[in-house]
Amino acid sequence: MKIIFFGNTKYSNIGLKIVQSSYPISFVVTIPNSPVKFAAEELGIKVIETEQLDESKLLQISSLKPDFLIVEDYGLILPKSLLNTPKIAPLNIHHSLLPKYRGPSPAPTAILNGDKISGVTIIRISEKVDAGEILAQLEYELKLGENTDTLLTKLNELGGTLIVKVIKQYLEGSATPKPQNHSKATYTKHFVKRDGYFDIYKPPSSEVLDRMIRAYHPWPGVWTRWNNKIVKFLPGGLLQMEGKKPISFKDFLNGYSDFPLK
Repeated sequence: MKIIFFGNTKYSNIGLKIVQSSYPISFVVTIPNSPVKFAAEELGIKVIETEQLDESKLLQISSLKPDFLIVEDYGLILPKSLLNTPKIAPLNIHHSLLPKYRGPSPAPTAILNGDKISGVTIIRISEKVDAGEILAQLEYELKLGENTDTLLTKLNELGGTLIVKVIKQYLEGSATPKPQNHSKATYTKHFVKRDGYFDIYKPPSSEVLDRMIRAYHPWPGVWTRWNNKIVKFLPGGLLQMEGKKPISFKDFLNGYSDFPLK
Protein backbone atom coordinates (compact mmCIF):
# COMPACT_ATOMS: atom_id res chain seq x y z
CA MET A 1 0.00 0.00 0.00
CA LYS A 2 1.25 3.49 -0.88
CA ILE A 3 0.46 6.55 1.22
CA ILE A 4 1.59 10.04 0.20
CA PHE A 5 1.57 12.58 3.02
CA PHE A 6 1.30 16.35 2.45
CA GLY A 7 2.39 18.70 5.25
CA ASN A 8 4.62 21.69 5.95
CA THR A 9 4.69 22.53 9.66
CA LYS A 10 5.83 21.14 12.99
CA TYR A 11 2.19 20.20 13.61
CA SER A 12 2.19 18.06 10.45
CA ASN A 13 4.98 16.02 12.01
CA ILE A 14 2.62 14.83 14.73
CA GLY A 15 0.24 13.09 12.36
CA LEU A 16 3.11 11.95 10.13
CA LYS A 17 4.68 9.97 12.97
CA ILE A 18 1.37 8.55 14.19
CA VAL A 19 0.37 7.31 10.73
CA GLN A 20 3.87 6.01 10.01
CA SER A 21 3.74 3.85 13.14
CA SER A 22 0.67 1.99 11.80
CA TYR A 23 0.80 2.35 8.02
CA PRO A 24 4.22 3.12 6.52
CA ILE A 25 4.22 6.28 4.41
CA SER A 26 5.83 6.02 0.98
CA PHE A 27 6.43 9.69 0.18
CA VAL A 28 6.12 13.08 1.84
CA VAL A 29 5.32 16.23 -0.16
CA THR A 30 6.46 19.43 1.53
CA ILE A 31 8.10 22.81 0.94
CA PRO A 32 11.92 22.96 0.92
CA ASN A 33 13.64 22.71 4.30
CA SER A 34 10.41 22.37 6.27
CA PRO A 35 10.21 20.59 9.65
CA VAL A 36 8.38 17.81 7.82
CA LYS A 37 11.28 17.24 5.44
CA PHE A 38 13.71 16.58 8.27
CA ALA A 39 11.25 14.43 10.20
CA ALA A 40 10.54 12.34 7.10
CA GLU A 41 14.24 11.84 6.40
CA GLU A 42 14.78 10.68 9.99
CA LEU A 43 11.99 8.14 9.48
CA GLY A 44 13.48 6.99 6.18
CA ILE A 45 10.61 8.34 4.08
CA LYS A 46 11.29 9.69 0.60
CA VAL A 47 10.64 13.42 0.21
CA ILE A 48 9.30 15.48 -2.68
CA GLU A 49 10.16 19.15 -2.06
CA THR A 50 8.22 21.82 -3.91
CA GLU A 51 6.97 25.36 -3.36
CA GLN A 52 3.94 24.73 -5.58
CA LEU A 53 2.06 21.88 -7.15
CA ASP A 54 2.94 22.61 -10.76
CA GLU A 55 2.29 20.27 -13.66
CA SER A 56 5.60 18.42 -13.36
CA LYS A 57 5.09 17.72 -9.66
CA LEU A 58 1.50 16.62 -10.24
CA LEU A 59 2.68 14.14 -12.87
CA GLN A 60 5.42 12.91 -10.55
CA ILE A 61 2.96 12.31 -7.71
CA SER A 62 0.36 10.69 -9.98
CA SER A 63 2.95 8.31 -11.40
CA LEU A 64 3.46 6.88 -7.91
CA LYS A 65 -0.08 5.43 -8.03
CA PRO A 66 -0.90 6.00 -4.35
CA ASP A 67 -3.71 4.32 -2.46
CA PHE A 68 -4.20 7.26 -0.07
CA LEU A 69 -3.30 10.92 0.03
CA ILE A 70 -3.18 12.42 3.53
CA VAL A 71 -3.16 16.19 3.99
CA GLU A 72 -2.31 17.74 7.36
CA ASP A 73 -1.46 21.41 7.86
CA TYR A 74 -0.22 21.68 4.28
CA GLY A 75 -1.52 25.09 3.22
CA LEU A 76 -1.84 24.43 -0.51
CA ILE A 77 -5.03 23.35 -2.26
CA LEU A 78 -4.81 20.02 -4.07
CA PRO A 79 -6.18 20.32 -7.64
CA LYS A 80 -8.87 18.01 -8.98
CA SER A 81 -6.39 16.01 -11.04
CA LEU A 82 -4.53 15.11 -7.86
CA LEU A 83 -7.69 14.29 -5.91
CA ASN A 84 -8.53 11.71 -8.57
CA THR A 85 -5.12 10.07 -8.25
CA PRO A 86 -5.41 7.79 -5.18
CA LYS A 87 -6.92 4.36 -5.67
CA ILE A 88 -8.84 4.58 -2.39
CA ALA A 89 -9.19 8.13 -1.04
CA PRO A 90 -7.66 11.59 -0.54
CA LEU A 91 -7.99 12.40 3.19
CA ASN A 92 -7.62 15.57 5.23
CA ILE A 93 -7.18 16.21 8.96
CA HIS A 94 -9.12 19.41 9.71
CA HIS A 95 -8.90 21.22 13.04
CA SER A 96 -12.59 21.83 13.74
CA LEU A 97 -15.92 20.08 13.91
CA LEU A 98 -16.96 20.65 10.32
CA PRO A 99 -18.95 22.28 8.81
CA LYS A 100 -18.01 24.83 11.48
CA TYR A 101 -14.83 26.79 10.79
CA ARG A 102 -13.88 25.81 7.27
CA GLY A 103 -10.78 27.51 5.92
CA PRO A 104 -7.20 28.12 7.05
CA SER A 105 -7.49 29.16 10.72
CA PRO A 106 -10.03 27.06 12.64
CA ALA A 107 -7.96 26.65 15.84
CA PRO A 108 -7.21 30.33 16.54
CA THR A 109 -10.73 31.30 15.49
CA ALA A 110 -12.18 28.95 18.10
CA ILE A 111 -10.06 30.60 20.80
CA LEU A 112 -10.89 34.11 19.58
CA ASN A 113 -14.59 33.32 19.76
CA GLY A 114 -14.31 31.93 23.28
CA ASP A 115 -15.40 28.41 22.29
CA LYS A 116 -15.23 25.78 25.01
CA ILE A 117 -15.33 22.84 22.60
CA SER A 118 -13.21 22.32 19.51
CA GLY A 119 -12.37 19.10 17.73
CA VAL A 120 -10.98 17.39 14.68
CA THR A 121 -12.62 16.07 11.52
CA ILE A 122 -11.36 13.60 8.94
CA ILE A 123 -12.86 14.31 5.53
CA ARG A 124 -12.58 12.87 2.07
CA ILE A 125 -11.16 15.85 0.20
CA SER A 126 -13.36 17.45 -2.46
CA GLU A 127 -12.77 20.28 -4.91
CA LYS A 128 -14.48 22.79 -2.63
CA VAL A 129 -12.23 23.58 0.32
CA ASP A 130 -13.14 21.69 3.53
CA ALA A 131 -16.51 20.70 2.09
CA GLY A 132 -15.82 17.00 1.60
CA GLU A 133 -17.72 14.10 3.14
CA ILE A 134 -17.09 13.47 6.84
CA LEU A 135 -15.50 10.15 7.77
CA ALA A 136 -14.88 10.71 11.48
CA GLN A 137 -15.04 13.45 14.13
CA LEU A 138 -13.80 13.81 17.68
CA GLU A 139 -14.58 16.58 20.16
CA TYR A 140 -11.94 18.23 22.35
CA GLU A 141 -12.60 20.42 25.41
CA LEU A 142 -10.27 23.40 25.51
CA LYS A 143 -8.09 23.64 28.61
CA LEU A 144 -7.79 26.75 30.77
CA GLY A 145 -5.24 29.04 29.13
CA GLU A 146 -5.25 27.06 25.86
CA ASN A 147 -3.42 28.84 23.05
CA THR A 148 -3.18 28.05 19.36
CA ASP A 149 0.13 26.24 19.76
CA THR A 150 -1.15 23.89 22.47
CA LEU A 151 -4.50 23.45 20.71
CA LEU A 152 -2.95 22.53 17.35
CA THR A 153 -0.60 20.12 19.07
CA LYS A 154 -3.52 18.31 20.71
CA LEU A 155 -5.78 18.36 17.66
CA ASN A 156 -3.06 16.90 15.47
CA GLU A 157 -2.47 14.13 18.00
CA LEU A 158 -6.18 13.33 17.95
CA GLY A 159 -6.32 13.71 14.18
CA GLY A 160 -3.40 11.38 13.59
CA THR A 161 -4.99 8.68 15.72
CA LEU A 162 -8.38 9.21 14.08
CA ILE A 163 -7.09 9.03 10.52
CA VAL A 164 -5.39 5.72 11.26
CA LYS A 165 -8.83 4.37 12.24
CA VAL A 166 -10.31 5.77 9.02
CA ILE A 167 -7.64 4.09 6.90
CA LYS A 168 -8.38 0.80 8.67
CA GLN A 169 -12.08 1.25 7.95
CA TYR A 170 -11.40 1.81 4.26
CA LEU A 171 -9.22 -1.30 4.09
CA GLU A 172 -11.94 -3.34 5.80
CA GLY A 173 -14.67 -1.87 3.58
CA SER A 174 -16.50 -0.28 6.52
CA ALA A 175 -15.84 3.44 5.88
CA THR A 176 -19.07 5.47 5.85
CA PRO A 177 -18.62 8.98 4.35
CA LYS A 178 -21.41 11.39 5.30
CA PRO A 179 -22.22 14.66 3.49
CA GLN A 180 -21.76 17.87 5.43
CA ASN A 181 -24.69 20.17 6.11
CA HIS A 182 -23.43 23.01 3.91
CA SER A 183 -26.13 25.39 5.17
CA LYS A 184 -24.40 25.38 8.58
CA ALA A 185 -20.92 26.09 7.23
CA THR A 186 -18.89 28.94 8.76
CA TYR A 187 -15.55 30.19 7.52
CA THR A 188 -12.19 31.39 8.81
CA LYS A 189 -9.61 33.67 7.24
CA HIS A 190 -5.85 33.92 6.86
CA PHE A 191 -4.45 36.05 9.68
CA VAL A 192 -1.86 38.74 9.01
CA LYS A 193 0.48 40.65 11.31
CA ARG A 194 -1.92 43.60 11.56
CA ASP A 195 -4.62 41.37 13.12
CA GLY A 196 -2.59 41.22 16.33
CA TYR A 197 -2.34 45.01 16.72
CA PHE A 198 -4.40 47.13 19.11
CA ASP A 199 -4.29 50.81 20.07
CA ILE A 200 -2.82 51.04 23.56
CA TYR A 201 -5.00 54.07 24.26
CA LYS A 202 -8.15 52.22 23.13
CA PRO A 203 -7.49 48.67 24.30
CA PRO A 204 -9.99 45.81 24.02
CA SER A 205 -11.59 44.45 27.18
CA SER A 206 -9.44 42.22 29.35
CA GLU A 207 -11.43 39.17 28.18
CA VAL A 208 -10.99 39.97 24.50
CA LEU A 209 -7.31 40.79 24.96
CA ASP A 210 -6.76 37.46 26.73
CA ARG A 211 -8.41 35.61 23.84
CA MET A 212 -6.30 37.53 21.33
CA ILE A 213 -3.07 36.72 23.16
CA ARG A 214 -3.88 33.02 23.24
CA ALA A 215 -5.35 32.84 19.73
CA TYR A 216 -2.50 34.72 18.06
CA HIS A 217 0.26 32.66 19.66
CA PRO A 218 2.58 31.87 17.99
CA TRP A 219 1.34 33.87 14.96
CA PRO A 220 0.75 36.76 14.37
CA GLY A 221 1.25 37.69 18.03
CA VAL A 222 -0.43 40.53 19.93
CA TRP A 223 1.32 43.88 19.91
CA THR A 224 0.94 47.61 20.28
CA ARG A 225 3.06 50.74 19.88
CA TRP A 226 4.05 52.87 22.85
CA ASN A 227 6.76 55.55 23.04
CA ASN A 228 7.72 54.70 19.45
CA LYS A 229 8.48 51.09 20.37
CA ILE A 230 6.66 47.81 19.90
CA VAL A 231 5.35 46.07 23.00
CA LYS A 232 4.40 42.40 22.62
CA PHE A 233 1.84 40.58 24.75
CA LEU A 234 2.63 36.91 25.32
CA PRO A 235 0.79 33.98 26.94
CA GLY A 236 1.37 33.53 30.65
CA GLY A 237 0.98 37.22 31.46
CA LEU A 238 4.28 38.26 29.88
CA LEU A 239 5.11 41.52 28.13
CA GLN A 240 8.12 42.26 25.98
CA MET A 241 9.43 45.71 25.20
CA GLU A 242 11.15 46.00 21.83
CA GLY A 243 14.79 44.96 22.26
CA LYS A 244 14.19 43.48 25.73
CA LYS A 245 13.43 40.04 27.16
CA PRO A 246 9.87 39.02 28.12
CA ILE A 247 8.98 39.79 31.74
CA SER A 248 5.87 39.56 33.91
CA PHE A 249 3.23 42.26 33.65
CA LYS A 250 3.98 43.30 37.24
CA ASP A 251 7.70 43.68 36.54
CA PHE A 252 6.91 45.53 33.32
CA LEU A 253 4.83 48.09 35.20
CA ASN A 254 7.57 48.46 37.80
CA GLY A 255 9.95 49.40 35.00
CA TYR A 256 7.46 51.46 32.98
CA SER A 257 5.12 52.97 35.52
CA ASP A 258 3.56 55.31 32.95
CA PHE A 259 2.44 52.42 30.70
CA PRO A 260 -1.23 53.16 29.85
CA LEU A 261 -2.55 49.62 30.37
CA LYS A 262 -2.86 48.72 34.07
